[in-house]
Amino acid sequence: MIKRLQRKFVVIAAVCLLIVEFAIIGGINGVNIYQTNKNADNLLNIIIENDGRFPEFDPKGMKHDKPQDNSDSASPPESKKPDKHRGFNEETKYQTRYFVVYADSNGEITKVDTGHVAAVSSSQAIEYGKSVLDSGKTSGTSGNYRYKTGDTDKGKIIVFMDCRSDSATKNRFLLVSCAIGAAGYILVCLLIIIFSKRAIRPVVEIFEKQKQFITDAGHEIKTPLAIISANTEVLEMLSEPNQWTVSIKNQITRLNGLLKELLSLAKMEEEKPALTMADFNISDAVYDAASPFTTLAETKVKKLTIDVANGLSYHGDEGAIRQLVSILTENAVKYADEDGEIIVKLFTSHSGKETDLEVSNTCKEPPQGDLTKLFDRFYRDDSSRSRSKGEKKGGYGIGLSIAQAIVRSHKSKISCKAENGMMIFTAQLK
Repeated sequence: MIKRLQRKFVVIAAVCLLIVEFAIIGGINGVNIYQTNKNADNLLNIIIENDGRFPEFDPKGMKHDKPQDNSDSASPPESKKPDKHRGFNEETKYQTRYFVVYADSNGEITKVDTGHVAAVSSSQAIEYGKSVLDSGKTSGTSGNYRYKTGDTDKGKIIVFMDCRSDSATKNRFLLVSCAIGAAGYILVCLLIIIFSKRAIRPVVEIFEKQKQFITDAGHEIKTPLAIISANTEVLEMLSEPNQWTVSIKNQITRLNGLLKELLSLAKMEEEKPALTMADFNISDAVYDAASPFTTLAETKVKKLTIDVANGLSYHGDEGAIRQLVSILTENAVKYADEDGEIIVKLFTSHSGKETDLEVSNTCKEPPQGDLTKLFDRFYRDDSSRSRSKGEKKGGYGIGLSIAQAIVRSHKSKISCKAENGMMIFTAQLK
């Protein structure tokens, strides 16, 4: 149980960390791509506004429009958008590689300007221009070039800017951020694994104290129960048995049974339970463990059917598996509907890698909600535990907890479901 708790802690922490890293790396790369594309679009707009070329750089002109007539003092000079000329400086016109395609109002290309790029000829520029005009798009990416269209008095202007350098930078930034993020993720996961024991130490201490308390209390309670039992027998010897002495003996038997199951549960939940693992004939074990309940079922006017595949072998603790069968069968007999049916089946799974033990019983009113709670110790569902005619089912609410502990000690799974008027418990033994 401690190892399962530690694994869950590590997995949850690792998943949360992975989500955070994805959000951070995705966010910074998204912002980087957005800003890079925005700067490229700003430069394309500048070229379009200046009819296919960069204007002379003027720091003052990049910040404010020319002042308006002083006679209109109510209308102060308007500032341009602060990011309109972002990325434009004295060296921009010499660093930027671009070409321009001009078209008339009918969509026919009239002129191209490839004087600012070496990788594209005039014929290639015409092909690029036709492709954009045919697509009807006003901006986008074509090969290594980012383009944008604009309207002029004579028709359209399409500016293509070489963005290979920007693309390489974006890809490099993505790879570096992913590599750093992956290295950081692995390092933090290792630290989580190393310190996970310390993180769950308070829970482990509480669990160990609980197990120790159950063991100590079990041994301590045995003595007074034995004394009460002996005193009751003396009372019955001195006088005839009566309803009070019979009730005392019944409660002593009940408490002894509860102590036995509590100690068994504490033992099964140990990190390394003392199991004797060996190969045995599980078919015979299941049949032998389930068949004694046939008489009990008949006394309750119920039918027990045992359907066990012959000759199946299993590597595990035979005594624990027999106990598992007894717990599930007794539980099914106890909670089956009146005149109902209990079926115990043992078969090989479809994959052939597991041996499935399935115990089912008729149940017209199955428990509501999360059925996995049935495996919680001391859990008792009123709807399934209280039947008609006020029948009392007894039990302590820990039998299924012991069954779950047995299955987990064999590194297997147990589940339950309600369908077609049946409660079905399935142990998938690996």
